[in-house]
Amino acid sequence: MIRAAVVGASGYTGVELLRLLHRHPEVDIVCLTGDSSAGKRIQDIYPHLQGIYNQPVENTDPDLIAERADFVFIALPSGHTGSIVPNLLKKGLRVIDLGGDLRLPGDMYSKWYKKTPVPEPIQKQAVYGLSEWYRTEIEKAQLIANPGCYPTATLLALLPLVEAGAIEPDSIIVDAKSGVSGAGRAAALGSVFSEVNENFKAYKVNHHQHTPEIEQQLSKAAGKKVVMTFTPHLVPMTRGILATCYARVSAGWTQSRLFDLYHSTYEGKPFVRIRPVGNYPQTKEVTGSNRCDIGLSLDDRTGRLTVLSVIDNLVKGASGQAVQNLNIMAGFEETAGLDEVPLYP
Repeated sequence: MIRAAVVGASGYTGVELLRLLHRHPEVDIVCLTGDSSAGKRIQDIYPHLQGIYNQPVENTDPDLIAERADFVFIALPSGHTGSIVPNLLKKGLRVIDLGGDLRLPGDMYSKWYKKTPVPEPIQKQAVYGLSEWYRTEIEKAQLIANPGCYPTATLLALLPLVEAGAIEPDSIIVDAKSGVSGAGRAAALGSVFSEVNENFKAYKVNHHQHTPEIEQQLSKAAGKKVVMTFTPHLVPMTRGILATCYARVSAGWTQSRLFDLYHSTYEGKPFVRIRPVGNYPQTKEVTGSNRCDIGLSLDDRTGRLTVLSVIDNLVKGASGQAVQNLNIMAGFEETAGLDEVPLYP
């Protein structure tokens, strides 16, 4: 049995971890921390947890965590990892960070996040936790940089194409939409009801911090530098991401061959589903689950491929993928605690 701590338990990704881990057969939640909510019981912060979790939320103390836990999930906003992770690693704990602090090299992180980066040795130790693509590295890792929500949806859609040379990398355009929970639980003008309801907007155009994260992984797959256009949008729903990806197809790639590529790439990957020809995924069809559904269509008239990828941003885009990574690290069944059927309608 794994003893797990959740740092930042009172945020959306923290409470989603609690939901998923409650039914995990091999994990015992032994410590919940969160400095802004310390002293409260988690069921008082989230009444839907009454009778399910009764633990208090405590101040984040690496020594206390190390006494109780083997694995630690850090579900904090970006900018907080550097003050916590080094002590946890020294004490031998295995750590999965759901924030953005470990996903980029320090200079790039400073440029895009406008925050002080973690020490370089810590950053270099982190393994990028895109579960379907880096399983071997994840198995041996002590520290995981859990991917962002937009990058998860986008990379699962595009990596097969880039790795196989099926598209021209310099032609990639990604138009992505997210539900409001992606902004977190803290109050902010841009995510209050009267601003979001009956509204649809782009934000951080050409400046979103997930852009270099996506480009970094695409470049790794291509073996050369890849840059792309990425535009995120906010839609008036709670959960879900739809990433619509466009690219010119390389010579010799037909729709049939493209479908074969996706099926062979994700064969045996339990959380990625490839839709049949002419069938395209919707966010509601993965809500509450760790699944990513992908549909594609080649336009013979323009030579452009459209790939649609949907995930629940709080599950496959955050907490679910973190649990999936824990399963890989600990040698559990990859689906342990994650075999939820999507909620519908």
